[in-house]
Amino acid sequence: MSKTLKAIDDFKRKSLQDLLDQCTEPQQNLFARMYVSVEEINTDKIDWAIQQCERTIEKNKTGEIQ
Repeated sequence: MSKTLKAIDDFKRKSLQDLLDQCTEPQQNLFARMYVSVEEINTDKIDWAIQQCERTIEKNKTGEIQ
């Protein structure tokens, strides 16, 4: 993998971890069942996982998710 692509992958994984840290423990457990971990998630699924975490965080803020 090129250095640039590695840097992009690292950034996405760091961003995903930052988002995941804002989720509740049960939500993090669900993530682990779906993707195993941020380190092990397939590269082609990172973008979708980021979007899922962003939506979950927003719903947590608005009280849509208990």
